[in-house]
Amino acid sequence: RATRGLYRVHQFTKVEMFAFTAPDQSDAMHQRLLDLECKIFDGLGIPYRVVDTATGDLGGPAYRKYDLEAWMPGRGEAGEWGEVTSTSNCTDYQARRLAIRFRKPTEKGTQFVHTLNGTAVAISRAMVAILENYQQEDGSVKVPEALVSWMGKSVMTASSGQKVTT
Repeated sequence: RATRGLYRVHQFTKVEMFAFTAPDQSDAMHQRLLDLECKIFDGLGIPYRVVDTATGDLGGPAYRKYDLEAWMPGRGEAGEWGEVTSTSNCTDYQARRLAIRFRKPTEKGTQFVHTLNGTAVAISRAMVAILENYQQEDGSVKVPEALVSWMGKSVMTASSGQKVTT
């Protein structure tokens, strides 16, 4: 388990996704959030796996949680998987505490919404995955195709001409 470095920082930037759904739509929305996370890492060309978190490892509000773990060849002796995103279905746990309800037009009374959340991308962890999966033998780092237009280059090299190390 990484305890130092860019993977385990105390403050970081991430893009979060949130959804409120009717109870009968929350499982489908949970899958949609997971699919969006997968699409991002597919687009980056980062090898990953989806882990369906065991019930005993879930936090209090979560009914079900998926983690995306990216392959990080620089971790451990021969590389390890590292969590880069997660998505949780909290059903009505949070909605009950926050009194968030909705009304179906065809029914009397109200129901609690289901709340879901997911990390689209945690910037520092995505950077680690990119650096570790795209570093070349000379120390340069290939830029994932999806980011080339944003970076303005296809390869990152050390500006001083020294070997890039991660």
